[in-house]
Amino acid sequence: MKRLTKVFISAFMALLMATILPLQVMASTPVYISEILVLIDEGKIPEGYAVLSTDDNIYVNLNRGAGGGEGSKGDKSVYLCYKTTKNRDEAITDLAVMNMRGGYSTDDYDALMETNIKEQILPFIRNFVVSLVEYRNNYNSKSKANKQRAQFVHDVLNKLVDDDTGKYLGDLLLNETKEELGKEEYEKLSPEEKKNHASLTTILTQANGRATLVMENMIAKACDTNSDSWADRFSKTTYEDLINATGKSPTDARKYLAKLYDDDACIILDSWNKFNEQLATYNECVEYVEDFDEEAVMEIIKAYEDADEDEKKKLQPEYDKACEALLKFTESIQIIECHDYLESIEYSGATLLEFFSKSDSEISEDITVLYPMVAALSDGQRATLEFLSIKELVMIADSTKKGYDDGSLKEFEAESIYKGVDRDIYKKGGVGLTSDAIRNNLSPYQQPDVPDGTANMILTYIGFGCFFVAVGLGAKAFKSYLFAIHAKDSVVGWEVVQSAYRTSRICAGLCAAFTIAAIVLMALFAYLSHKEMEDYYKTKFTPIPRYMVDEKDITGYNRKGEKIVIKNQAAYYKAVKCNRTAADEKYSEIGEFADLNGDVGAQWLALYAASNSNEQPILADSLIAVVNDKDVPAGYQTGIHMFGSDVAFNLNTYPYDWNKSAPSVMVYFKRDDTPQKTAANFTGGMLALASGGGILLGAVITMIGITLPKKKEEKK
Repeated sequence: MKRLTKVFISAFMALLMATILPLQVMASTPVYISEILVLIDEGKIPEGYAVLSTDDNIYVNLNRGAGGGEGSKGDKSVYLCYKTTKNRDEAITDLAVMNMRGGYSTDDYDALMETNIKEQILPFIRNFVVSLVEYRNNYNSKSKANKQRAQFVHDVLNKLVDDDTGKYLGDLLLNETKEELGKEEYEKLSPEEKKNHASLTTILTQANGRATLVMENMIAKACDTNSDSWADRFSKTTYEDLINATGKSPTDARKYLAKLYDDDACIILDSWNKFNEQLATYNECVEYVEDFDEEAVMEIIKAYEDADEDEKKKLQPEYDKACEALLKFTESIQIIECHDYLESIEYSGATLLEFFSKSDSEISEDITVLYPMVAALSDGQRATLEFLSIKELVMIADSTKKGYDDGSLKEFEAESIYKGVDRDIYKKGGVGLTSDAIRNNLSPYQQPDVPDGTANMILTYIGFGCFFVAVGLGAKAFKSYLFAIHAKDSVVGWEVVQSAYRTSRICAGLCAAFTIAAIVLMALFAYLSHKEMEDYYKTKFTPIPRYMVDEKDITGYNRKGEKIVIKNQAAYYKAVKCNRTAADEKYSEIGEFADLNGDVGAQWLALYAASNSNEQPILADSLIAVVNDKDVPAGYQTGIHMFGSDVAFNLNTYPYDWNKSAPSVMVYFKRDDTPQKTAANFTGGMLALASGGGILLGAVITMIGITLPKKKEEKK
């Protein structure tokens, strides 16, 4: 078992440092879209990209005929290029478009970020600093047990790097943070001195979720500067003891204690049922551990790690099952350890095991029974209570000082806390927040005032009228002139001839006048039409936001393979790039981001792609374009759509492109509806949000001590 302990530490820390998503139980075989690039005005197809084509392998121009209307700038072809992958974790899960005035606000997003920092981040920092102080005190403590615990946490955190300071997180957090120093003191420091002080606001706001939760969870594990554990203190304290310690009357004492402990007691109660269920599986866990084939599991894992890429694909299913078995074994060990430890501690005439085996309904009837437990926690533990499950708290109390010496982390390279994060998302004006409220006020087809040509058409009708009158008068003048010529040799009188000449001259004059009027009116029509189109296309392009954030319901699967809908999720969409260069006209306005109007419309139509691990990925071979046909293809439900709607959107919509005769172009796709079960997140606390981080870190704490003497043995 000792050898297995070492292997577990290595395996789990490797997974942790790689900041991977949950292990996939079944290998992905379909082909997905991993990357999108838009090609404007033809050009060379980039290497490694496929192009959206018809069944006849003809590239589909998404901007076909859109810019060819009277007075417009002309057409530019737009092609959709894409790369593929078999890795589900790299897949694009949705494609949506946003036009320049279609319903988003960068100001709203910036304000939301500022509000979030003010109302959530800063209050959390004030609490978290209490935990940091305990971490530092333990790291410098004369107590060997506390020092070794803090040293282990320090070493784990030193596998994470803060790019802004270039420092390892474990070292960095041993110094006061920027927030603790205060703005005035911080600004007095030199640029080099500032690198010794972390900005918790930046880290908590911008670091990837796993790194943030690892930091919070590990600091929580380093808390408690007392010589005994919270479980020892809890076992010696009752609610009556707390009442008597206040020195107040029983009534006042109860009110005082409720104000002091009730919120934290409710946090514990929220995870009570989970821990209760875990303890109930004790016998099952013992049986699983006894039957666990360590050598077989580790052989599969080692074979996979040593294999080349092609061989790994073949071994993937076995490897996934081995990892799942490894995770279940670790969880079983944790539960066994917690069960035995709690059973060894006496409490109120019974044991702590019996106390924690009570149902949550029984505890909720009188939540004051949890007050002594809350009181037994250190201030630092209470400050980070949301990041620790009850099981983790028990494991911390049960871990021995000797166990931390076994946690060797030297072989692992440090990773950036910002790994996988595009930090441009935090720059002002770089993210657009979509909302129903904005969309309700702005039609998805809204545009600059589209010229309808009504006034110009009146001029046209008048001009044509003048032209036809001129033709009529010209015909009459010519007819009168011919009559006059023939009449002078006839028997008609001279006065009749003279009258015919006068009529001919008058009609000829009027014909000329009406002809000139028609020419002037038609010229004016041409000028005004051109001016109208010129004004229409002179619309000032606004920058395309790098990201759009949309609220949506996401369909996915739980670990049992059951389809679930996760409501009201904030989904981030990244703007798709194109082949525009700095030499192109619109580069200074919209940079490298794609305009599906080919830069010739009255406003941009930007394409955005989302990669959400909880959502079903787009199947590459399902991507099709339908031209000049509004009917949805059989078997399809959605495609490239406007934000706020799942219906495939006409990328050649007239108000954006001007040309009413342009054919409609819609791109449809299907998603992989195959159930994808993920390995269980066994941690009951908030760390479970880190896609498995809880079990990884919990495994380290557990496995370094499972073969060592327990505290109950040390007390003998």
